[in-house]
Amino acid sequence: MPVSAAESPQPPPPPAERPAVLVTGGAQRIGALVVRRFAAAGWHVVIHCGRSLEAAHALAASLLSAEVVSCDLADRAAALAMVEALAARLPDWRVLVNCAAVFRYDSDEAPEAGVLAEAIAVNAATPAAMTSAFLRHARSGGGRRVIDFLDQKLRNINPDFFSYTMAKAAFEAAMRMQAMHCPQPADRVYGLAPGAMMASFDQAPEEHELSGRMNLLGRLNDPQELAEAALFLSEGWLESGTTLYIDSGQHLMRQPRDVLFLART
Repeated sequence: MPVSAAESPQPPPPPAERPAVLVTGGAQRIGALVVRRFAAAGWHVVIHCGRSLEAAHALAASLLSAEVVSCDLADRAAALAMVEALAARLPDWRVLVNCAAVFRYDSDEAPEAGVLAEAIAVNAATPAAMTSAFLRHARSGGGRRVIDFLDQKLRNINPDFFSYTMAKAAFEAAMRMQAMHCPQPADRVYGLAPGAMMASFDQAPEEHELSGRMNLLGRLNDPQELAEAALFLSEGWLESGTTLYIDSGQHLMRQPRDVLFLART
């Protein structure tokens, strides 16, 4: 069982010259790339994980200024307690990256109640509540930034992963509304929408290579591009409510199935 933020030993605050970023789901895959990119740019990185404590601590140990927090994002109260605890002790908490998500298969023909409930909680309701708490409580002299991981398939929709897609659509709506109601003029709330980048589920390497190139540029997106985009958004140059698509134009296409199935016959 993951240790809650309230039960975890509290490290000393990072040096005042290092702005802080919290990356949910930061122990593995895309989240870990975002963590490493911010760390390389001189940030203090707070790595959130659910069950991947060993990977999170190994990643933190490899970075100059990092710490680990853990909670189940299906538990909204625990997630909000984590945000409030961090806000109370981080002197310059500038960015919240809502990267964590659950991605379980169901379809419009047979949506599953349990899959939908989990997806709504983890992929939409809890991160939206965390955004609100972050913007209420976090301290930062240069404006706060929220970066919400969305999905290109919200523009290139298909009925696969029905509950996941419903939840991401709700999260996109929350991002747009929260972007309109930032407490301070310098605050920003952004969306970041990836296309096909990493192998999904049981994809064979050749399937991933083929389906990942089914975009307007015919290229396989490098996951590192997402990390670079997140760091760019942390500077707050764009209008609040903007979504960046890192997908080589995949969201401008019409694909009848999820990329998991496009290369299968």
